[in-house]
Amino acid sequence: MEQNELNELQQNIRAASAFVSRLRIEIGRVIAGQDTLVTRMIMGLLTNGHLLVEGLPGLAKTLAIKTLSQAIGASFSRVQFTPDLLPADVMGTTIYNAAKSEFSVRLGPIFANIVLADEINRAPAKVQAALLEAMQEKQVTIGGETHKLPHPFLVMATQNPIEQEGTYPLPEAQIDRFLFKVKIDYPSRSEERLVVERMAHPENNLAVSQVCTLDEILEARKWLDRIYMDEKILDYILDLVIATRPGKRDGLSGRQSEVDLSRIRDWVAVGASPRAPIALALAARAHAFLDGRAYVVPQDVKAVAVDILAHRVAPSYEAEAENISSHDIVNFILENLKTP
Repeated sequence: MEQNELNELQQNIRAASAFVSRLRIEIGRVIAGQDTLVTRMIMGLLTNGHLLVEGLPGLAKTLAIKTLSQAIGASFSRVQFTPDLLPADVMGTTIYNAAKSEFSVRLGPIFANIVLADEINRAPAKVQAALLEAMQEKQVTIGGETHKLPHPFLVMATQNPIEQEGTYPLPEAQIDRFLFKVKIDYPSRSEERLVVERMAHPENNLAVSQVCTLDEILEARKWLDRIYMDEKILDYILDLVIATRPGKRDGLSGRQSEVDLSRIRDWVAVGASPRAPIALALAARAHAFLDGRAYVVPQDVKAVAVDILAHRVAPSYEAEAENISSHDIVNFILENLKTP
């Protein structure tokens, strides 16, 4: 890419990403901490991806996604997943009108710009599968008719740690369809102090102002696709993914083939799927966009790699016996692969 062309693109990217700072400030008025979650939500909107968020109750997951929807003027719906939930409760169904002797379609809560699938791992597999199919196809078929979902469309699914009772862990093939899996923890002492100061009032009602529009989000997506990614960055992305696959070392690029990753050979049962490099490239561009840059640097890839790769890598029994998680495996690869 010519330098003049890059400079012009840089100016356009900065102008197109100006809404991001307004959005962060407005969300920060309500949410104390959880910066990673907020960033991933914005990146999900920009990349047309979805989030799976794991954390204990009370960590502001619902409040964060609802605040985001209000700040961008998007329609929002929340579905509480329970063991007795049916796919029709989420997607919609056909209703017979006796007076008109005809069937009509009643659309379900999934028909919103932003959908919170709360505690998705408390619902049986058929409901999980119905939701994930809608996420993938961006449409729902009800009574033989196909209905397009709103645009933009973002699903944030939350789940409790699977050790808790009454949960149905998502299969790997379904988890793979989420762009990010974000694990959130308790806030720091200073952040929790802010939470108490803001929320511990009976009449507290933090109003959220709309600071950008859905059109700005959709326009930003167009510029996201134009962010420059060098061939070396693309090779680095492919190396990261291939390194998670046992027995596929011959697929590494020349400069990486000498790296000793033999320690992880016994740690990985299943490596990342071909969706992983696509997700990494999209998310790296989104990370550069949030920084107002027209080009991707290695740090953009590293910043998103764990949240994109960890849920796509299945640790082996040997790794679990050594208390090595998928996050540990991805971090080990990041530390040992040479950075371009």
